[in-house]
Amino acid sequence: MKKLITLIVLFAGLSIQGQSRKLNATVIDSIAVEADDYIGFDGFKNYFYVKNNVLFKKNEQKTFQYQNLSLGKISKVDLLNPLKVLVFYENFNTVVLLDSQLSEIEKFNFSDYDTPIMASAVGVSGQNKLWIYNSLDQHIGLFDTTTNQYSDLGVPIKESFTYYQTDFNYFQWIDKQNQWQLCTIFGRMFSNGAIEANDQMQLLDKNKIIYLKEGKLFLNDRSTSQLYEIEKIQKSFIKFYYKDQILSIFTTKGIMNYKINIP
Repeated sequence: MKKLITLIVLFAGLSIQGQSRKLNATVIDSIAVEADDYIGFDGFKNYFYVKNNVLFKKNEQKTFQYQNLSLGKISKVDLLNPLKVLVFYENFNTVVLLDSQLSEIEKFNFSDYDTPIMASAVGVSGQNKLWIYNSLDQHIGLFDTTTNQYSDLGVPIKESFTYYQTDFNYFQWIDKQNQWQLCTIFGRMFSNGAIEANDQMQLLDKNKIIYLKEGKLFLNDRSTSQLYEIEKIQKSFIKFYYKDQILSIFTTKGIMNYKINIP
């Protein structure tokens, strides 16, 4: 009986993979960079990457860089607002905002404020606010950079998460049970269901997700229940980033850009 159940589960998994459609990518260009981590690119064709804990911004004309040895290792870089690039230093509970030339605009040490904050996740929100996951009370909250005021949203999150991503309106995360969760700027929380276990991912919106699994890149459109395998791309790579119909692949040799038409 156990063998029969195993065969049924295996057949179902193969059927799902077999139903995936093909999504072809077309090479645009490539850029030679030496980096430890690739962050992504903005709408002005600036590429961001980290080498030896230094943040670089590179375009065809210039390369800018930012380093702050006193704050330790860079934990996250958020490019949502290219005119205010966010750099998060988790070990020092600090966020730095940089201008278009990677010069410091503002610095926020969350240990300095009256409301106790221990940030373990930070991202850009709208209206001069930052998303924060405060590990002290396990709440998602918003920090106002003009008033330095912090407010909790929703209810405590008891299940830790393995991945998070933010935009102006949503804080999204994947918990250890592979459940896709969302929180709005008004504190409303809801579940977007389970996702397939993977090696790397990027959430495109509330329905679409690109993920890497077993060396293959997939697009899952949950609104139409369609799974696409992205083909004609570099077979071996370290990281990917998608924005505005461009898929950017980071390898040991640099960055390769592809045009793909997301349905």
